[in-house]
Amino acid sequence: MLSQRARNITPSATCELEGTVAALKAKGVDVISFNIGEPDFHTPESIKDACKRALDENKTTYVDIAGVPPLRQAICEKLWRDNHVSYKPEQICVSTGAKQAINNAVIAITNPGDEVIIPIPGWVSYVEIVKLAGCVPVCVETREDYQLDIPAIEAAITPKTKAILLNTPNNPTGAVYTRESLEHLVMLAESYDFYIISDEIYERLVYGENRHVCVASLSPEAYRRTIVINGLSKTYCMTGWRIGYSAAPLELARGLKDIQGHMTSNSTTFVQYAAIEALNNSEESIREMVAAFEARRQYAYSRLCAMEGIVCRDVGGAFYLLPDVSYYYGRKARGKVIRDSFDLCNFLLEAYQVAMVPGGAFLSPNTVRVAYTVSMDEIREGMDRIEQALQELKP
Repeated sequence: MLSQRARNITPSATCELEGTVAALKAKGVDVISFNIGEPDFHTPESIKDACKRALDENKTTYVDIAGVPPLRQAICEKLWRDNHVSYKPEQICVSTGAKQAINNAVIAITNPGDEVIIPIPGWVSYVEIVKLAGCVPVCVETREDYQLDIPAIEAAITPKTKAILLNTPNNPTGAVYTRESLEHLVMLAESYDFYIISDEIYERLVYGENRHVCVASLSPEAYRRTIVINGLSKTYCMTGWRIGYSAAPLELARGLKDIQGHMTSNSTTFVQYAAIEALNNSEESIREMVAAFEARRQYAYSRLCAMEGIVCRDVGGAFYLLPDVSYYYGRKARGKVIRDSFDLCNFLLEAYQVAMVPGGAFLSPNTVRVAYTVSMDEIREGMDRIEQALQELKP
């Protein structure tokens, strides 16, 4: 029989949907995949070449749990160059994806029964990661513009609060949290004595006048209380390579390394050498990708806003839009009633072959997540299909 821990976990809605869509495509179904949370660009050739060289040089053995020294040094240089925050290599722990780094962080700073605040809408795995650590997720809604609601966060703090798990730019909303709100959050962390786990995996995917702010860079107190999480999946188109990292004050970094030592040991050795190349020599490919996403974002946003009953925020980061679709709840089509975001997404997939993730999976029941991680032609076709589908729904 499964353990109570295993029975309490909710399966990842995004991963399950990816499996469903993959099965449909294997049957030849023309699905527009607005559900995929990864760039549709290939890993740059120079990164792949670096990995091949590492294999040819037989860099396939165990290495330091926290990562090979040249990669940890490259991460320190990147954090100083891009985020204006100073770390030493011994403060870095390279992990098998940012998800593992988040798990390490939660386990390292909490005890069973502690509480971890999670702004919602939030990524599907955050709540489950906290539960797996034996802790209590405390979900706090953001404001209507998806920015942090600082008074609501303060009201949720209790003597058991050990951390807040933050994600900016945000999945699924696309919101880029403002410097002012993050400064207020640091003041709360100081006043009430808790940590900030800052997932910054989408940091380079910001548009217009929006600017990403690394929480640890705000002040010495912010630095002392923050575990920065990042990785190479989104910025460098390396989702399948599974490589992420954490940066933390030295005592916490040692704990992260010790935990990982009993989980997976080091992340894949030859992939680490590809990561060095990515961090040091990928600026041009990043700029090209961000420009493409910006054009897609503007088009998808304008199309969604033009659809009857849809309310969509013009957010400035990641590659997601989170439109409110509750106008269509209670409507009918093809003998079925659309009761919630799950019903609407099922209808769109079954009847019009458009895949989106229900907002209910992100604790945002009135919304759906639209990922503009497909070509502009596919976005145009997908928006046409959505428009047709909504017109079919009758009161």
